[in-house]
Amino acid sequence: MLSLVFICAQKVVSDHTSIRRTLDFIPEELYPVLFKAAFLGKKTLVLQDLVQRWPFSVLNFQRLLQGDRDSIPGQLREKPSKLCVQAVILGVMGYLSETLTRELEGRPVGKLRLRLLDMTGIHDDGLEQGPDTMSLWLRTVTLAKACIDSSKRRFHETTQASKRRRGHNDAAETPPTPCDSVYVQVRVDLFVNSTSYGFLREALLVSSHSSLRLQCRDLRAEELSLRSTVGLLELLNPTGVRQIDLRFNNLGLTGLNVLLLYMAKFNSLQSLKLPYSNIDVRRLSPAMEEAMQNFASQIGQLSSLKELNLGSSRLSGRLRQLLGCLNTPLESLELAFCYLLPVDLYYLSQSIHVSSLKKLDFSGNNLSELLLQPFQQLLNVVSSSLLHLDIMECKLTDANLSVFLPALCRCSHLRYLGLFCNPMSSQGLKTLLQNCVHMPELRLVVYPLPLDCCTLPWSASATSLLDGIFDQEKLLRVGAELQELLVRAQRTDIVWTRDMCMHRTLDYLNL
Repeated sequence: MLSLVFICAQKVVSDHTSIRRTLDFIPEELYPVLFKAAFLGKKTLVLQDLVQRWPFSVLNFQRLLQGDRDSIPGQLREKPSKLCVQAVILGVMGYLSETLTRELEGRPVGKLRLRLLDMTGIHDDGLEQGPDTMSLWLRTVTLAKACIDSSKRRFHETTQASKRRRGHNDAAETPPTPCDSVYVQVRVDLFVNSTSYGFLREALLVSSHSSLRLQCRDLRAEELSLRSTVGLLELLNPTGVRQIDLRFNNLGLTGLNVLLLYMAKFNSLQSLKLPYSNIDVRRLSPAMEEAMQNFASQIGQLSSLKELNLGSSRLSGRLRQLLGCLNTPLESLELAFCYLLPVDLYYLSQSIHVSSLKKLDFSGNNLSELLLQPFQQLLNVVSSSLLHLDIMECKLTDANLSVFLPALCRCSHLRYLGLFCNPMSSQGLKTLLQNCVHMPELRLVVYPLPLDCCTLPWSASATSLLDGIFDQEKLLRVGAELQELLVRAQRTDIVWTRDMCMHRTLDYLNL
């Protein structure tokens, strides 16, 4: 339910002309609720004016839009409006331009108000971006261009000011007035690929002397060369970087060892994701054995590391070597499609990580045969801490489910269970549901398309299941039966769905 204050704020921001005339008389404590009403109502002109006159030192998107009882859950799950984000950036640029002009002209600047724009935490799963929304990639490019533009304007304006004060003839010999006190730091998550790399690199190069200074929290880079990735890591200020996600880089152990040398400075790094990096431990040469040991050793030197993702690498039998160098326990481990062996799961069950693991992703590993018993044992020992479990595409059948279901039900804090693309029947799913309703914190289950709804024989290949023809009436009927079971158990708070894209699963850092 919306508060009366928020309803009044919606009315106020609906008239741009009126609010612009009265902004100087509005109490400071009303700015946050007006910002939210303008952002959610897409009142871009009002939003720009509010930001340009923002009376506080910090403007935090997540706190303003998601932090109190006025929030509208449906709207807050929407991806950010492109025009609204642009309006906020323009408001900051307007504030900086006005303040810089005052300082260069020798007029009183007064107290510097806005010093930090925190744009982290904005919802973006990279899916279904529409023309009116701003993806993380576009947000990165927009901010990079704004930073570059801000640097150019600053240089131009300080140069012109020097000319006016000292005369045109000797201006070239006199360095421009620095005005280093006039800036806003922008804390942001960045997503870069080969298309946007040039913009971001230039922005980071000029950031230290720009009016708009980028401070990265989480970096995601895709399909970048070793040289480009090293270039970014060299330019990033290590302060506050908590996640580095480098995927589809195909660098192998040799390239990753080079990158890890540059990551040593990131003392606050909590999450390192290296999926699709072309690590293959099969038939390693003596030189590559040394590279493997070096890789494990450098991972062990990341003293703040809590999450590691090595998905889509062949790590068979090497988990002890890879994780044994870590002196602090991991809380999230993603090993999708890693060709794990029983010895790997047995190691995990006895490692220092076992009492701290909150997130596990074993998707794509065959848990139906040799790994079934080790997996059951592992579930037993992580049951007190586990919040998130992904076991999609693991060839799990109804019979396999009956083996590990007791251990699964001991995971009393589990919030998310991913089972998509496993060969289970509708009866197996009902059995699973009837047990899961007793798990008090469970909120989301992504379940597979039932075998008995498939009109063609199912093979062990996951693609056969996805490409097969399903009886839509049977699927709807099974879905309705599962919902009815939830209603009877009074657990309609649990979402059971076949759609992996409709419901956003939380990243470990947001668990």
